Amino acid sequence: MISFVFRRKIINALMLSLAGLCALLILSVLFFILGYIVIHGLSGFRFDFFTQLPRPVGESGGGMAHAIVGTLKLLGLAALIGIPLGLTGGLYLSEYGQKNLIGFLVRYASDLLNSIPSIVIGIFAYILIVLPMGHFSALSGGIALACILIPITIRNTEEVLKLVPSSIREAALALGVPEWKMICFVVIPTAGRGIITGILLGLARVAGETAPLLFTAFGNMYWNQNILDPVASLPVMIYTYAISPYEEWHQLAWTAALALLLLILGINLMSRLLLRWQIRN
Repeated sequence: MISFVFRRKIINALMLSLAGLCALLILSVLFFILGYIVIHGLSGFRFDFFTQLPRPVGESGGGMAHAIVGTLKLLGLAALIGIPLGLTGGLYLSEYGQKNLIGFLVRYASDLLNSIPSIVIGIFAYILIVLPMGHFSALSGGIALACILIPITIRNTEEVLKLVPSSIREAALALGVPEWKMICFVVIPTAGRGIITGILLGLARVAGETAPLLFTAFGNMYWNQNILDPVASLPVMIYTYAISPYEEWHQLAWTAALALLLLILGINLMSRLLLRWQIRN
């Protein structure tokens, strides 16, 4: 009996050590990537980077203010298009689509879209929007990102709404509240923070997409004044400047990578804080 307990403790300590070692290896890779980007991008991280346009080849300085604004504009368009559709789809799946064919098809399509490479979404948006319009645009880029955001929002919303206890729904209905009011004023507010967390994680997911924007928004070296015109974005500018033969552009690419990383980390941190706040309350 003693040997059996001792052997279990040895195996438990061994497995725990192996799990800790694997976690350490994963974290070391993560911190290596983060540290490498910070080291190379921090030297160009100055105020001009956020306020000025890129300068011609051979001139030092400049920034990517237009790309930062363009990225925020694309995320705004994606959110404006994708969030309402994603919330509606997730709400339908949670409340009405549990055991019917339409719910099965919507759920299956969402899972399938989540697994499609983003470059395929870019080609789809290029054929559907860019070719008929005859030119690249911020609108086509926002729609391409929305196509990625919609299935993420649908599945996140569905899973969060499923966590709302059935007793809350039954209590509202028992008081004579119509079903649509029960959903709008009881179920959704109860799961509100979780839904917002899922939306923020979805936005963080699409913020770093490059391939769809190469086929849709393309890029612009100047300020974008119209959503029907091409627009610059941080992922595309990083790609363009990183493959260039100019050292000044390489430095701007590293700084842009750091700025994009901070944007994504900020969105993720906000979602984690909302999730923790929801758990505590």
